[in-house]
Amino acid sequence: MSDPRTPFSRLAFHLETIYLFTRSDYKTIFFPVLIFAVAIAPSVEVKQLIHAAVWVWIHLLQFNVSNQAHSAHEDVINKPWRPLPSGRITVDETSRLRWVLFIICLCLSGWHGAGVLLASVAFSLAEILHEDLRFNSEPVLRNLCNVGGYLSFELGATIILSSKTSVDRTSLVALLSSGLLILTTIHAQDFADVNGDSLSGRRTFPIIAPEGSRLYMLAALPIWSIALSMLWGLGPLCGILFFLAGLLVGSRYYQFRNERCDQSSYLIYNVWLLAAHVLPMNARSQLLGW
Repeated sequence: MSDPRTPFSRLAFHLETIYLFTRSDYKTIFFPVLIFAVAIAPSVEVKQLIHAAVWVWIHLLQFNVSNQAHSAHEDVINKPWRPLPSGRITVDETSRLRWVLFIICLCLSGWHGAGVLLASVAFSLAEILHEDLRFNSEPVLRNLCNVGGYLSFELGATIILSSKTSVDRTSLVALLSSGLLILTTIHAQDFADVNGDSLSGRRTFPIIAPEGSRLYMLAALPIWSIALSMLWGLGPLCGILFFLAGLLVGSRYYQFRNERCDQSSYLIYNVWLLAAHVLPMNARSQLLGW
């Protein structure tokens, strides 16, 4: 039987499917990465910003398609609206799409130069380790893969915005501090997914240490807030506000412990993380010196 939908409705269906693959990560990856790259780039042109946004988005889509091809069983519980559990696409179709996107990402990156191509290759390697070699089943290995992927996003976007083949000292320090920040706090995303992760046998920090992981968040975010304020030379008022934001997020994770509250805490964590990615701009502009 022929498909009764019009070409326009089929196109709309496929575009919505693509959006649903990436829906969860605009606030966690797409916008933070772009804002970080803008904050540390010596100068920003609109054309380069568009190029960087396209590069980040296509790699984000590649990551999500790969990740969700392996996590459909847990998404039935954690995120049933995603394309696979909602029946919009099959696992086989998703797997084929993943490798098509892999080739597209490499070609696009090569067009931007050797530095961006290196970032894309590093990103794909982290993705393969995370998904295909099951590094995501162990907390430390999973976090290392997350750091590798996140830094690859940031490095590629920064090089595109800078219109250079490498990064300067300020950008390098910002990238290294961002990597450490992600490595030591990224499990903030795991608290709301404990039920689905337990079902799949994944060993995340909140599952291994339910109490200790929350105490850790309570301490780590305020400490990071102080350290980043000192690193980037924030003024007294900005430093205090950023510290209070970190204390608020850490306190929420410790005090409010059901799934709905953890989802809200993760949203607020991403606001704090976004602010942390803006701080390096103070090294160039002193806009946060008050």
